[in-house]
Amino acid sequence: MGEGTGFGKTILFGEHFVVYGLEGIPCALGKKTTCAVEKIEGEKGYDLVDNRPIADDYKEKKAEEYDNIITAIMDHLKVESRIKITFAGDLVPASGVGASAAAAASLSQAISNEFNLGLTKEQINDSAYVGETSGSGTPSGIDNTAAVYGGFLVFAKNLEGGKNKIENITIQKPIEIVLINSGKAALTKEVVADVRKLYETKPEEIGAVFEEYKQLVEDGKQALAEYNIEKLAELMEKNQELLRKIDVSSDLLESIIILAKEAGSVAAKLTGTGRGGSVLCLTPGKELQEKVASAAKEAGYEITLTTIG
Repeated sequence: MGEGTGFGKTILFGEHFVVYGLEGIPCALGKKTTCAVEKIEGEKGYDLVDNRPIADDYKEKKAEEYDNIITAIMDHLKVESRIKITFAGDLVPASGVGASAAAAASLSQAISNEFNLGLTKEQINDSAYVGETSGSGTPSGIDNTAAVYGGFLVFAKNLEGGKNKIENITIQKPIEIVLINSGKAALTKEVVADVRKLYETKPEEIGAVFEEYKQLVEDGKQALAEYNIEKLAELMEKNQELLRKIDVSSDLLESIIILAKEAGSVAAKLTGTGRGGSVLCLTPGKELQEKVASAAKEAGYEITLTTIG
């Protein structure tokens, strides 16, 4: 039996900006999806057992997407046998945590191990991206990269079609966070298209935002290397302000940010597509993490307590 792992992710810096080839800093969550693959009798295809901690209606809603992901990866890795696929782990699939990428990464690694393909991390990442592309349109590649490599990464999409930039950032120790799910989903394609339209109609104004972001991500890399939580919080706040300027925040997300900060979060920003999805709350220390999580839970939001890095 072959086994594999894919980490959940959040984006510390870089939502939407990575679409234009700018650097982003994704980070793996301390929660993951696991996959076991076993060759079984029968014609080419697969049997799926999904033991991830998620409701059956989510699995039904996402069935076609995951079928596309699994089939694409099997074709990419030239699996001609019938296999049994078992997903598990402690990552709760939700908007903004890279659940499909974690599944694609874990499946790619598990197939490699079951069939002795000897895939490198880069090849596993390529395979996971094939799966993501099949299931979710044309992603940037940031989700599957975080799922495969873990930790903090510097990621930049190669707009010319070559290899994307992937660099590890090592930090002293993981940082506690709370992810607050807004309960509202937004279509990534629509939001990305709106940002592009805004950039085309106001090139000077939005171009200035991009330039400001370039400096922000450089400062972010330094803050992580120095484990400067205070500076990291300041930059998260600044990143959220830039996301407001490109119109991807919302009244709902802003209200969650206020809630988190009033509960003591040192910083809070949207993570992912925006206009819905989740808010990333920086809550170093278990006590602060629990305090912010409790406030969000009392307000009726679904929460995830985990770490980054």
